[in-house]
Amino acid sequence: MANIKSAIKRIQIAERNRLRNKSYKSAVKTLMKKCLVAVDRYAANPEAEQLEAVQQSMASAYSKIDRAVKRGVLHTNNAARKKSRLAKALKRAEATQAAAS
Repeated sequence: MANIKSAIKRIQIAERNRLRNKSYKSAVKTLMKKCLVAVDRYAANPEAEQLEAVQQSMASAYSKIDRAVKRGVLHTNNAARKKSRLAKALKRAEATQAAAS
């Protein structure tokens, strides 16, 4: 354990930031999974309400990812890659749905 006052304070700050980062990363992962599940449901049963659910979950995932970048939790390129994967999944589902009909 640190003896110097400033070192003790830095340890406390680092722990606070670690917990905040952990909560943001966990929330991003959860929202991404929910979005991908919604995309799979839409691919299996392409209806307007399913598409609305996909767009709503994607919007909330994008928002959380952008907020994580703003807070310095995620790198910009990492966030771009995550958003790209979500968009790509939806595009693939729409393409298979268009090919089927």
